[in-house]
Formats: sequence, C-alpha cells, structure tokens
Amino acid sequence: MRVLITGAAGFLGSHLTDRFLADGHEVVGMDNFVTGSQANIAHLTGHPRFTFHQHDVTNFIVVPGQLDGVLHFASPASPRDYLELPIQTLKVGSLGTHKALGLALAKTARFLLASTSEVYGDPLVHPQPESYWGNVNPVGPRGVYDEAKRFAEAITMAYHRYHGVDTRIVRIFNTYGPRMRPHDGRVVSNFIVQALKHEPLTVYGDGSQSRSFTYVDDLIEGITRLFHRGTHEPTNIGNDQEFTVQQLAEQVLTLTGSSSKIVREPLPVDDPKIRQPDLTRARATLGWSPTIPLVDGLTKTIEYFRGVGL
Repeated sequence: MRVLITGAAGFLGSHLTDRFLADGHEVVGMDNFVTGSQANIAHLTGHPRFTFHQHDVTNFIVVPGQLDGVLHFASPASPRDYLELPIQTLKVGSLGTHKALGLALAKTARFLLASTSEVYGDPLVHPQPESYWGNVNPVGPRGVYDEAKRFAEAITMAYHRYHGVDTRIVRIFNTYGPRMRPHDGRVVSNFIVQALKHEPLTVYGDGSQSRSFTYVDDLIEGITRLFHRGTHEPTNIGNDQEFTVQQLAEQVLTLTGSSSKIVREPLPVDDPKIRQPDLTRARATLGWSPTIPLVDGLTKTIEYFRGVGL
C-alpha cells in the first residue's frame, strides 16, 4: 500500500510511520513542525519507501500518484500545546480534516482519523463506551481541542455517508512512550522529567483523578488493525487498567529512584476526573487488547528520557 500520514513527525505519527514501513508499505509523511520534530523521522532519511513533505494540512493538500490510505494525525495533542495554540488546534481539526478527507475522496483512499478520548469530556459514564456522547464544555479552555476533534469526527462521518469514503475513527486514550516531548505538558512526561531532574512532581488536585495509560507500541498495533480491518464506527484504543495520578507519580519515583517530593497544585479547569475506555468493540472487531504493563512501559520511557537532553 501507499499511504499518507499527516503529523508524521509527531509522537504518534512517527511511530505509525515506522510501523507501516516495517510492514512493507510506502509512506508519504507530512508535517509542518509546529509540534512535530525532525528528530523523530531523522532515521528515515534515505529510506527507499519514505518521502516527506513539509506542509500545513489546513491548506490544500497535493500528493502526486495513487494513495491507498490517508491517516490524519496532524494536531497539537497535549494540554500545553492546545492551550498555547488554540486557533491552530481548531483549524487543523476542522480545515485540516476537511482537506485530508478531500484528498482521500479524490484518491479513492481509506481514511483514518486520529480522534481522542477527550470527545467524552469530563465523563458522567464510566468506563466510556463509544456510544457515550460525552460531557464537554465547548467554551472552556480545553474546548478548542475537544470540539476540534468532535467536529473532525462529524465531518468524517459526513464524508462516509454522503461520499461513500471508507473511513475509520480511532479514539485514542492517554498514550506514552519514546519520542514524547520532554516538556509537552502530559502527565507521564511531566513526572518523568521532574523525577530525573530531582524536581518536585506536580500533582494537580488531590491526585485521585484516574487515567488509563497505554504504551505506544500497544496503541500502534491497535490502530494498524483498525485501519486494515475495522469498521466506520468510532473505536476506543487504550488501556482499560485504571490508575490514579497519585499512583502514577509514586510509580515514577520508584522506577527512577528519584529523591523528588510530590507537591500539589489546583486542578485545572474542566480537567476530567475519570478516564477509562470500554474496549468491548476493539476486542470484538479487532481481536486487540493492550499487553504491555505500566511498569514495563514506564521503564522503557524513562530509559528514553535519560538519553535525551532535559
């Protein structure tokens, strides 16, 4: 197959690019480096089945030749990024998704949207099945990301229903692993960087809010299966083993051997108190379940961060 991956220089996009290349496919990568990094794809320089275009996908996308798939992963995705880049986040979720879908339609290509568990907002249903419509504040500070992804899902389904585009929607839950940016504002990277620098670990609220952490290799396996044999219905991909933020902080301190202390700050506005995927659909349709325990994934991620300049 020949596929376009937008956001190919990002955390998830670069791992997905590696996977498609490893499976023997040809990949056209695209990124404008707003939050992506050239370092994430530097190892692909000269690869015979990889080409790269520096481009902002909110503008018209031109890719010569046939495409079998368009995988839309371009977007700021961490709280720090989308709070600092609110307009860009809204534009890539709306205009960028529109342009990527238009390309998929023109090329008769399968389209996969990288959506997010944030479409569920601060959920009133636990765990969250794909049938749950969510509890989102559209005018809150996080709304720029939540609503961008909700719109992206809506226009993806419109292209599926009206134009007959073969679509997939993956709702991604908290993911971590190598190639995360050290200062991206995500809880795993925050804790690891603070622990390695022996700085206080910042826990917001009382630390009882829960998250479900997925190691990147598990996530990429699920997304790959979804692309090849999923349906047009949104599908949760994540880890249904739930941990509190306090438990994560303590685990990071143990694994790093850090002398850091835990300090508490006020809970951010609209920060979800619970987050756990219902994986019934992924298990039934894809035969997929996460396999990498948190301790093993954190160990690999800590090793990565030890090797990068903090």
